[in-house]
Amino acid sequence: MITIVWDVDDVLNDLMSAWFHDAFLPLHPDCAVTYDQIAENPPHRVLGIGKQEYLDSLDAFRLSTRARCLTPHAAILEWMREHGALYRHVALTARPLASAGPAAEWVFGHFGNWIRCFGVVPSRQDESVPLYDRDKADFLGWFREADVFVDDSEANVAAVEKLGVQGVVFPQPWNRRTNTVEDILRMVTR
Repeated sequence: MITIVWDVDDVLNDLMSAWFHDAFLPLHPDCAVTYDQIAENPPHRVLGIGKQEYLDSLDAFRLSTRARCLTPHAAILEWMREHGALYRHVALTARPLASAGPAAEWVFGHFGNWIRCFGVVPSRQDESVPLYDRDKADFLGWFREADVFVDDSEANVAAVEKLGVQGVVFPQPWNRRTNTVEDILRMVTR
């Protein structure tokens, strides 16, 4: 059975959009940038703030009630209902370990009928925590069960493709994909 590995933030959910609209814009009402203009991830330069300010704000948002209530991506949820049983599924996220538990709870709460494994690569190194993997490619090189990898980062997809895994870049403003979500899901189904 083919195993599909799904990124969590900005693929299974709309974390960046929710953070931008619910956490960033209320504190920066004069910001002239729209979500569709966020051409980089991380977006701190586009937004005119420091990287640490961005990371602190995003980390706080990840632990918020709003983040715990994110709506799953409707097209992916529908695809799972129609096609999910034909594949095995893994969620793989890169985020601070402090927010991994709430993310896993969110994934299993919305996608637990299909996703049975949850992996996390700490996004920032804490020297008190063992370093097993530097990035998602390292994790998947160890895991060795991925056939398809869906992520919003072109760099992550390129690194994973070097392992022989079929990569699919999920469309977001910061990547150059012009495919629709429906196109992406058709590619995954094939």
